[in-house]
Amino acid sequence: MPHSAATAREVRSDHVLLSSAQRTSTTALLTQAAARRGLDTAVLDGPATVERLAGRPVHWYGGPLSAARIAGPLGLALLEPDDDWLTRLPEEFTRRRIELTTLAEAWTLRRPAFVKPPADKSLPPAVYPDGTRLPRTGDRIGPDTPVLVSEPVTFAAEYRLFVRDGEVLTGSRYARFGRLDPAPLNAEAGAFARRLLAAVGDTLPSAVALDVGPIADPYDPVEHWAVVEANLPWFAHCYAADPDRVLDVVLRAAGPVSQLGRADRRFVRTAA
Repeated sequence: MPHSAATAREVRSDHVLLSSAQRTSTTALLTQAAARRGLDTAVLDGPATVERLAGRPVHWYGGPLSAARIAGPLGLALLEPDDDWLTRLPEEFTRRRIELTTLAEAWTLRRPAFVKPPADKSLPPAVYPDGTRLPRTGDRIGPDTPVLVSEPVTFAAEYRLFVRDGEVLTGSRYARFGRLDPAPLNAEAGAFARRLLAAVGDTLPSAVALDVGPIADPYDPVEHWAVVEANLPWFAHCYAADPDRVLDVVLRAAGPVSQLGRADRRFVRTAA
């Protein structure tokens, strides 16, 4: 699918898509999509790559640790949702209790809970029997590490939708009952996402990846959809989504700070 006129105005042929050295299927798909548009592509091999690209308009696809090192030298604005975005949603969109706290507070839990970092993968997202099973301190985590703690639920399926300017551009199913199972986006996922986006207004960056799905409840025959989480598009797998449209979202979510829209300024990721 051809990219939109809006993207064409923002991203010219002198722009570069820079990706991490850790190659994934999504990295390959996005690199190919960028090359089809005439964009230069590069792989972050080390400091020499940053020196070579300094002064050019660069977009990023890769992990947050590498992003933190290159954002300043390359003038990157990396968008991310607020850490407490899920906790502020009406219950009709979450269908479970969620709170933002610290890892130190989560260590005191004496009940099963699903615990994850708000955006990155600094600790494994999982249902933990209690706080004593959570990781302790390490290179990437400490007592003050923010974590989301939620009531455990089972999603019958999970879908990832790539959103720009409040519009779902593409998406994909990526799991069924917690097991990887990519498939095309269905109408129900798109309809729920559009209802959600209409309700949350400007509480999200202009480019974001949303995970949603129906909750499996053996005691309730009605299918209730809920938000799984909001993700960083520049660090999200596209699965069966259209890579050209995923690229549209990635280019907006991780690009030159000089092109940052006013409304997105509060969503720029700050270095840890």
